[in-house]
This record gives sequence, structure tokens and C-alpha cells, in this order.
Amino acid sequence: MGAAAQPQDASATERSAIRKISVRLVPFVALMFFVNYLDRTAVSFAEPNGMGDDLALTAAQFGFASGVFFIGYIALEVPSNMALHRFGARRWLARIMVTWGIVSLLFTWVQNSEQLYALRFVLGIAEAGFFPGAILYLSQWVPTRHRTKILGLFYLAQPLTTVIGAPLAGLLIERHGLFGLEGWRVMFLGVSLPAIILGVVAWFYLIDRPAHAKWLTQQEKDWLEAELTAENVGKKGAGQAESHGREALRTAFTSSRVWILSLIYFGFIYGLYALAFFLPTIINGFQEDFDTNFSVMDKALITAIPYLPAAVVLFFWSRHATRHGTKVWHIAAPAVVGGLSIPLALYMDSPAATVAVITVTACSIFAALPVFWSVPSRFLTGAAAAAGIALINTMGNVAGFAAGYVTGWLKDFSGGYHLPLFLVGGFMIMSGVLMVWLSRRPGDEAARLDEPDTSPAPLAEAHR
Repeated sequence: MGAAAQPQDASATERSAIRKISVRLVPFVALMFFVNYLDRTAVSFAEPNGMGDDLALTAAQFGFASGVFFIGYIALEVPSNMALHRFGARRWLARIMVTWGIVSLLFTWVQNSEQLYALRFVLGIAEAGFFPGAILYLSQWVPTRHRTKILGLFYLAQPLTTVIGAPLAGLLIERHGLFGLEGWRVMFLGVSLPAIILGVVAWFYLIDRPAHAKWLTQQEKDWLEAELTAENVGKKGAGQAESHGREALRTAFTSSRVWILSLIYFGFIYGLYALAFFLPTIINGFQEDFDTNFSVMDKALITAIPYLPAAVVLFFWSRHATRHGTKVWHIAAPAVVGGLSIPLALYMDSPAATVAVITVTACSIFAALPVFWSVPSRFLTGAAAAAGIALINTMGNVAGFAAGYVTGWLKDFSGGYHLPLFLVGGFMIMSGVLMVWLSRRPGDEAARLDEPDTSPAPLAEAHR
């Protein structure tokens, strides 16, 4: 009886521990991500609602302002993630939030395109490392078999940022004249202060590892620590010992798998930010293209439409991958569907049809992203995971810069969004093709996506 009850007790402990992490930790980190994504994309709401006219921005200039953020981000992303691994997520993520909140607040008083470029660049430096740091932080709390679920819950913050953030931005923009500011300046003021406040709260709320969580029972702590330690022992036994410093960087930067995953991520993020930065502008163009008239709040609500279904699809897609095991098609199929759908939006004959097709693209992108992030930890651990995941995300930030600048430049060059959105579709299809190819490479760890994943949590031996 005692021997038979032990697995049942362990299962109950596992369910309880994962449930508590899902309720106590993930929503707070997701809220941080919500504010993070809102601050970096607030410029997309400001441009068609006064900022573009007040600062005399062309589409190319706005695209450059949108994208230059990622240059600063790229410059410090890998060093920032290595610092997080050294000093601990609680301190580093809190520091990042307060810093970017202060910089974001300065957008309230920007006066010309040059100041806009400079602030966007500095904002990228301030935010560097937040997203991959959050991914690593959550990964250190759960065994690999639960990671897709946890990252899926965390990733819900990104589409919900637009679902909630777009109407919020609209409400703030409609407060034109508050404190003597234009509406778009009021919006920057309103979305920046929460980052500073939340950063201070994060310093006291976040916990670096399960052993220090007072809201876990001792049995739950012991189970989590044992699982994470066993996974790392298994990885080291397979010949992938923990690496540090330069060795970790060399491991990540010389891995062909990391570089291929970087290119796959590039395609997804190019599509994500092309939509994020230019969808409000495209919707603003409906008034001329379809002879309609929308208020500021109308445009904000229309902008939010594609992202609500995307959040629902993300949740159930991640849940399916968690229950049935991550498959190659969980990543490749959305890439192809999204790549084919985005150019079709250009040939719709009404605003409703255009938004419907764009919704398919948004659903495709967000379905794949949390599942994608469960892949790197299959072959990277510890400091190498910090460096490798930061490198992959760096390529995503290169895509963020390219999506903003190239889309704006091609729009000015061609006179419309047909050429730039065909390019978006091409990059997303590239991601799907590369994922299939990677999964079929002989001897590649990623080829075992269809098999049970027993790899370690990337930061099981994080800063104590």
C-alpha cells in the first residue's frame, strides 16, 4: 500500500506545485511583459494620432524610429542576460523595468524626429535582456515537461497587450489637453508610469528559485529542486556539462542549432512587429481606401480585434502541445499559414474582410511562439542557455528593426503596403521550411521534437 501510494503522492505534489507557480508567479511576470510590450509599441498608437503630423514624419522615418529601438536592445542583450544569470533575475528584471520606465516617460516631451530616434535607441538599451531574461527565469521554476504550458500562459500577455492596450491608448489619447499636452503625449505619460511602479514592486515580489518561495510547502520545494537537479544531472551525463563565461558564449555562438533557430525566430518576429508597428497606420488608411470615418477609439478597438482570437488560439495551441508533446508542426504549420495569409489581406474588399485575414496571421504567429521557446532548452543549459536564448532573441530584435524600417521604406518606395507585406509572408514561410529542415537533420537534438523531452531547465543552477 505504501509503495503504491508514493507515485500518487508525488503526482499530487507535482500538480500542486505547478498550479501555485501558474497562479502566484506567472501572472506577475506576464504583467511585467504586458507593460514592456505596451511601452515599446506605444509609438505605433501615437503616430497616426498626432505624433506623425506634429513631428512631420514620413513612413520611412516612422519605420526607422520604430526599428532603431532594436539596435540598442541588440547591443546589450547577451551581456544583460549573462548579468541576469550572475546577479539573479529578481534584481536584474526589476532594474530593467525601472530604467525603461524612466526613458519611456521622456517620450512625453519629444519635439522632433532626431529626439524620437535618440529616445527609441536609449529605450532599447534600457529594455535589453528583459524578454529572454523572463523566459529564463520562468524556465528555472518548472521541469521541461511543464515548460510549454508555463511559457504559453506567460506569452498570453503579448496579444492581450494590444487587446487591452489599444483601447487604453485610445482613452489616453482622447484626454487631449490634460496637463497642457497633446493626446499622444498624454498616452506616453500614462503607459510609462506603471513600468516604474511595477519595477519597484518586482524587487520585493519576485523570488530567484523555488527553495526560497514561502508560498510553496517544503514537500513542493523538495520535489521541484529534485526534478530540476535530476534534469541537469541527466544533461551533464549526456556530455553537456555546465559551462560558464566565455565557454558558455562559445557554446552558444558555435552551435548550428542556435543559429538555425535564430533564423526561424527572425521570420516570426519580422511578422509580429510589421503588424504591431503598422497595423494602426493601415487601419487609419481604411478611411481613404473604403470611404469610412473612424474615431480614435474606433481605430483603437479595430486594432485590438486580431489579438483577442490570437490570445485564445495561443492558449489552446500551447495546451495541446503540452498534453500531446511538442511536434514539429506545432511550429512549422502556423508559420506557413501566417505567411500565406498576410499578403491576402491586401486584396480584401472591405475593412471587415481585411481585419479577418490579419486575424489569421496574428493567430498563427502567437500560436507558434511559446512552443518555439520550449526548443532551445533541449540542448542548452545554465550559462550556455542564457547566452543561446539571448542570441536567438537578438536575431528577433534584428527582425524588429528590419520590420519597422524596411516596411516603412518599401511603403514609401512602392506607394503601398503590397510589397512590404509580401516580404513579411516570405520570411514567415522561411521559418516554417527551416523548422521542418532542422527537425530532419541527422543526429540533431531538435529532430527529436516528436519524442518525450527530458532536457533540463535552463537555469536550474541559477544565482542563489
